[in-house]
Amino acid sequence: MANNSIIGMDLGDRSHIVVALEADGQETECSKVVNTRTSVKQFFQKYSGATVAIEAGTHSAWISRLLEELSCRVYVGNPYKLRMIWDSTDKSDERDARMLAMVCRLEPRLLWPVRHRNVNAHVDLETIKARDILVQSRTKLINHVRSVVKAVGERLPSYSAESFANRVPDLLPELLRPALRPLVDTIADLTVKIKDMNKQIDRLIEDRYPEAQRLQQIKGVGPVTALAFVLTLEDPGRFTKSRQVGPYLGLTPRRDQSGDTDKQLRITKAGNKYMRQLLVSCAHHIIGPFGPDSNLRRYGLTIAAHGGKNARKRAAVAVARKLAVVMHRLWVSGQDYVPLYALPKIQKAA
Repeated sequence: MANNSIIGMDLGDRSHIVVALEADGQETECSKVVNTRTSVKQFFQKYSGATVAIEAGTHSAWISRLLEELSCRVYVGNPYKLRMIWDSTDKSDERDARMLAMVCRLEPRLLWPVRHRNVNAHVDLETIKARDILVQSRTKLINHVRSVVKAVGERLPSYSAESFANRVPDLLPELLRPALRPLVDTIADLTVKIKDMNKQIDRLIEDRYPEAQRLQQIKGVGPVTALAFVLTLEDPGRFTKSRQVGPYLGLTPRRDQSGDTDKQLRITKAGNKYMRQLLVSCAHHIIGPFGPDSNLRRYGLTIAAHGGKNARKRAAVAVARKLAVVMHRLWVSGQDYVPLYALPKIQKAA
């Protein structure tokens, strides 16, 4: 019975609802399971080898790994694609679990299944995200200090975030020093921690992910973006063509075509939001005033030259999409990056 069962599991923070179906669609069990490793493992031991459908969420990563250890075949559904579940007028945990099982029984591809990365990649990616939280916190504190000083009619000079805590203390207005000095000290502490995180990222690249060094050949792609790209994709062989990376990261336009109508829409913003932000940030540097000459830069400046209110933003997104393709190609081919790869051919033809 266990090997033929199809199970839908609605994940909760404290407990999960599990609905089990036979291969013919007959429901055999509906139970509540406490959200602990021990409870989940004990419950699914009798369903070893079953097919299980869950939704992506906070607990889906460790639960899917645990179920795979029990020889279950796990489908992690994309909640943004499962409109039949979240847009229901009669929504409940039990119904959600039942719908997951029914959809998985008929056609698992309708779940738009996602794949969780392995434990090591997950932990290493959290190092990058932790650094990002520190950077955001430092930026908010710096902006707060600047705005408070402006409110009393004065203004702090422009300093980089790294040097802000060292340069500003003597420039604070006398009346505001008791209030702002603790914030400046915190900014200094955050700067030290961010530098330590940068060194940790460099060590990760050197020891575990040498492929990220190759990606840094592209001017504008630093250690954080290179390592995040490697950890987000994890396996470059998942994509048969490099062009598939753009849609995977949500950098391609949505489509709404019907008859003779084919609307031009914004990008899908699917996939990893943080990775997409990093690529767009790199793209802004590439097409910015300090970006070196390259095919990527020329491509972006050509789009930006078309004018319009958001031409620069559209150019950055387009360059980010092409940058993702180039980075994947460098990864799988092992070739060196050539900024103007088509230029010799053009000159020869001329």
